[in-house]
Order: sequence, then structure tokens, then C-alpha cells
Amino acid sequence: MQILAGIALGFALLGTIFLALAARAWKRRQWMGTASRTGGGALFLSLAALAATLGLSTQGYRGLTQEEVALTVTTVPTGPRAFQAFLEFPDGRDTTVTVLGDQLLVDAHILKWHYLGNVIGYHTQYELDRVTGRYVDLEEERTMPRTVHSLKVDKPFDLFDLARRHLWLRFLVDTEYGSATYIEVRRPARFEVLVSTTGLLVREVALR
Repeated sequence: MQILAGIALGFALLGTIFLALAARAWKRRQWMGTASRTGGGALFLSLAALAATLGLSTQGYRGLTQEEVALTVTTVPTGPRAFQAFLEFPDGRDTTVTVLGDQLLVDAHILKWHYLGNVIGYHTQYELDRVTGRYVDLEEERTMPRTVHSLKVDKPFDLFDLARRHLWLRFLVDTEYGSATYIEVRRPARFEVLVSTTGLLVREVALR
């Protein structure tokens, strides 16, 4: 995000300079100079807008270079096939949700970039998507009440949606896919949901 912000700022500055030179040439009735500098200014401002759009669309994603904790969950059963889940995020946010089911399930989006994306400082990234309950029995999974809670961070643009709508983004985005992990909840417990280059996994850790 910081790299793309710097790139956007640099292109915006160059675009502004070119437009100022175009205005100066126009005042001097230098029509060829006005046209070329206006075109250059428009090009740099377009590149600035592109860099800014990519930066905004990746808000909420976290760079992934190794296995790391994406979410810590403390569960407390509240009844038959029901429990509360206290969610702690790496950025300091936390929230409590009610979940129905035998198991806790968390899923995420994984985003991999082509070489060009790596050059500008972006490697494999992920964004947590949702947390829900899961029943062990298939028939109960079909018929029992469900609970789904979003884990996404609000942002002006979403790169997944942009990549689907705009062909030119395919030069940056290598692939996108989902990954999920789940674990059974039978008693008060604490879990770490981790993300690695192969996807999500969950481990139980000691209660604090």
C-alpha cells in the first residue's frame, strides 16, 4: 500500500507538472507543445489513478511471506450446538459473535500476483472472508439453522471484483482462490487460525 501510494503521488506530481507546462505553452500559442504536454499530463494522471485504485482495492489484505496468525478465536459453548466466539485480529480489532453448529469454520480469499506485481512490492496476500458454524452430520448441515458473520474490511474497491470486470488487471493478478479451515468446539478453548502459502489451518493453543 505504501509503495503504491508513493507511485501514485509521483505520477500525480509529474502529471501536474506536464499540465502546467501545457498551460504555459498554450498562453504562448505553441500548439504542438500544448498538445504533447497535455497528452503527457493525461498519461501520468491516468497512471496515478491506476496506482491509487490498486492501493485502495487492496486495503484489508495482508501480505503473506510465511505462516502467520490471521485470527485468534476463543470459544465458549452456550448450549447444544451453539457457542460464542471471541475474535481477535492482528490489527488490534476484536468482536464477539454467536455461532450455531458443532464446528467453527473460517474462510479467506487468497490472492497471488504475477511477476509485475512482485516487482512493485506485492506478494501473495489474503483477506479473511467469513466465520460460520458447521455441522458434522450432512443432513443436519442441510436442515439445521445457520449463522454466518462477515470478516471483511470495508474498502472503496475490491481487487477481486475489479479483476473479474477488467481484463487489463489480469496482467497483475496471477490467480485468486478460496481457502477454509474448521475445528470442532466441545468446550471452552482458544484457537489460532493461521495462513500459509498453501492456505488456512487452525491450531488449538492454551487458554489465557
